[in-house]
Amino acid sequence: MATILVIDDEQSIRGLLKEVLEKIGHRVLEAADGREGLALYQKQPVDLVIMDLLMPDTDGLEATLQLTREYVDAKVIAMTGAQGDHNFLDVAKLFGARRTFEKPFDMNKLVQAVKEELATS
Repeated sequence: MATILVIDDEQSIRGLLKEVLEKIGHRVLEAADGREGLALYQKQPVDLVIMDLLMPDTDGLEATLQLTREYVDAKVIAMTGAQGDHNFLDVAKLFGARRTFEKPFDMNKLVQAVKEELATS
């Protein structure tokens, strides 16, 4: 069982991901913004982070960069609802995100990406 941190300012997205990921056997922690997510990660590093990019306060791009600089082994999957603007997703990859998804995402593809990321060391 892996521990996954879901960072998204939308409660509905966090709840959906938590439900799906717990059904396949993972423990899920939640944070509503990048600052809260970074604080949680610093207290208890997790196996994988799923992070929204556009959030108030500390956004996902800033949080991804800080996380991957401080923890070189941090695994981040980034996602955004900024439809059609792949620039955010490209920047997230430059900042260390391993994979990116545009909202609305295909849950099966996201679950497959989670499995693949957890299988790599």
